[in-house]
Amino acid sequence: MKGVILAGGTGTRLKDCTKVTNKHLLPVYDKPMIYFPLESLKAAGLKDILIVTGRGHSGDFLNLLGDGRNFGLNLSYAVQEEAGGIAQALHLAKHFVGEDSVAVILGDNIFEKNFENDIKSFVSGARIFLKKVPDPKRFGVAVLNENNEVKEIIEKPKEPPTDYAVTGFYIYDSRVFDIIETLKPSDRGELELTDVNNYYVKSKEMDAKFIEGFWSDAGTPSSLYKSAGFVRKSSLK
Repeated sequence: MKGVILAGGTGTRLKDCTKVTNKHLLPVYDKPMIYFPLESLKAAGLKDILIVTGRGHSGDFLNLLGDGRNFGLNLSYAVQEEAGGIAQALHLAKHFVGEDSVAVILGDNIFEKNFENDIKSFVSGARIFLKKVPDPKRFGVAVLNENNEVKEIIEKPKEPPTDYAVTGFYIYDSRVFDIIETLKPSDRGELELTDVNNYYVKSKEMDAKFIEGFWSDAGTPSSLYKSAGFVRKSSLK
């Protein structure tokens, strides 16, 4: 299995902090944000990782991380030339992944969970990871049936039907790239990962796991502060 970190975007929710650098290079307590998804994939047993970022600060990632040898990893890079959505960014990994399966993590997501067993047990289809949150309006929300199977995923609903957020870690088989090629842009003019996930849901090939422990994105001032607090406490153990 290959690993992909999606670290593009403009980071507008962090305002002036991202005028001079990419959001994923900002510090979360004592480490650059990008270190955390790298550590999640490495801890899960993955070594070959592609980082997808925008053109403006791609060189900064290379200066910071190099080819990955200092992390015990093999790093590659791809540039998303325009803001075309998360699914479009993932599609840039098509040739990197080939016929393999792929573990995808959003570059601003910080997890306490270790995903090694989830990756080892994955066979085909797709797998998402859900977390109960107090503010589901911010996320894609999973609607579940009585067997805790996913019926639908709704992106940032105004009135969330559940409080189970779809976190920023996903596992897909190689068909994900063919699925992305069938998508049409959303009202935002982007290719949405939620549409990819709903394709697998409708095909009854979506597996959902519930995660325990800390999880947060770090893409807003409050969530960045929250994440830094968790990392600080973890560092002091």
